[in-house]
Amino acid sequence: MVRVRTDHATRFETRARRLFLRRLMGVAATLGGVAALGHAPFNLWPLALVGLAGLFGLYRAALTPLRAFWTGWAGGTGYFAIALHWIVEPFFVDIARHGWMAPFALVFLSGGLALFWGAGFALARRSGGRLVGGALAWLVALTLAEMARAYLFTGFPWALPGYIWAPSPAAIHAAFIGPYGLTAAALAMGVVLWSLLSPHRRRAALTGLALGGLFIATGWGLGRPAPPGSDAPVIRLVQPNAPQHQKWDPAHIRTFFDRQLDFTAAPARSATPDLTIWPETAIPWFLDEADAALGMISDMAGDQPVVLGLRRLDGTRLLNSLVVLGPDGTPRALYDKHHLVPFGEYMPLGNLAARAGLTGFANDQGFGYSPGPGPRIIDLPGIGRALPLICYEAVFPHDVAGAPARPRLLMQITNDAWFGRFSGPFQHLQQAQMRAIEQGLPMARVANTGVSAMIGPRGHITGQIALGEAGFTDAALPPALPPTLYARMGDLPLAALLALTLSGLAFRRYTTRRRAE
Repeated sequence: MVRVRTDHATRFETRARRLFLRRLMGVAATLGGVAALGHAPFNLWPLALVGLAGLFGLYRAALTPLRAFWTGWAGGTGYFAIALHWIVEPFFVDIARHGWMAPFALVFLSGGLALFWGAGFALARRSGGRLVGGALAWLVALTLAEMARAYLFTGFPWALPGYIWAPSPAAIHAAFIGPYGLTAAALAMGVVLWSLLSPHRRRAALTGLALGGLFIATGWGLGRPAPPGSDAPVIRLVQPNAPQHQKWDPAHIRTFFDRQLDFTAAPARSATPDLTIWPETAIPWFLDEADAALGMISDMAGDQPVVLGLRRLDGTRLLNSLVVLGPDGTPRALYDKHHLVPFGEYMPLGNLAARAGLTGFANDQGFGYSPGPGPRIIDLPGIGRALPLICYEAVFPHDVAGAPARPRLLMQITNDAWFGRFSGPFQHLQQAQMRAIEQGLPMARVANTGVSAMIGPRGHITGQIALGEAGFTDAALPPALPPTLYARMGDLPLAALLALTLSGLAFRRYTTRRRAE
């Protein structure tokens, strides 16, 4: 008797083709949600790869670009709804005013971002064939869709599929291929896992699985760089843990200010700090009215400089800024945040939004911020050149890569109290780790409610303050590595390669059809 080997992949695809579109979209949304479990705080990256494999199977079952679009859109909606569910947290800070917006924000954000996935699925179906060409087209088109998400409409590259590698050894490859290369690698592993279900493709799939295992395992071999030397600068990270609903409350302002002063003046646990860093909008006063507060801060720091975030006015423009204070309390360097959060720090089409009663909610008065001129290198006495990043700016790989010169370190100040205490702060921290890996630079990260951390150039954390705790830590600054391949090349080479590959697949399919006719 001849035993017939069951092709589970074909059976799944056949059943998926028979589903009504609404049911198919439900399956896709579920698999997208599974794929999102690779992100913090779950960090279930093997399960995320299974979700991506299932989405690839549904893509193969979609025989028309339109059905592929709705499959990709549904899968993306499920993915972003789970990965970005923290987006409701800012609306709960003032629940009486903004709470009603929370479900709409999650629905519109996840559904809107999923349009990129829908377009990627449809483009892949129109460009690729049924077998190898179709798999390559899906991988390439969806990676291009994620790159487009990072750049278009001011960009929002949060929860890239490539970040599922963050808790694994493979994260180190961001130094060579960047976050979009990691995204392509995650999608490729999804294709490999799906191919394991087909007996006639199993040999090739096992080869791909071995290459994937090598991709992950080689991360161990790169190891961690040398630890800081005995003469390394020491940076004090100050975390006041001011809940957002109390941060601007006059009854609590002095408490949080005094807490930061006390942490700044506290005796060193080892070496005397060379620099102290406070978080984003660490004090409630505008720069031009904060002379007394800045003097108190410098008195507590002694001879050492202090970096802190505050707001300032430039005529009628409100700016989210970072200053470096000298020993006399005078600002020695200034940086204005240039990549603002839509709907949080400013309202797109602000005049129309104001008529509807909608304003940004990232400051106490609800007025929108204005952007600064762009990335800037500042000099930190005794430490060297630093690239300041305020909150959201650390999410953008190309913003960090767009620095006018290579710094000695990356320095992020942020107020993650907006993100709640479950997933948002941990995802933000992971993205900061990815920026350090991509550039081969250490990062000093200070967050109002946490997680504050000193991050090494391989993404490892050498000192931190836990989420929801008030305190400080003194951490030696790890040495920087030579510029990585990604730091030298950026995103353009990969984008060009992906675009050329997809164009080649589309041309190949077009010529094949013409010959068949």
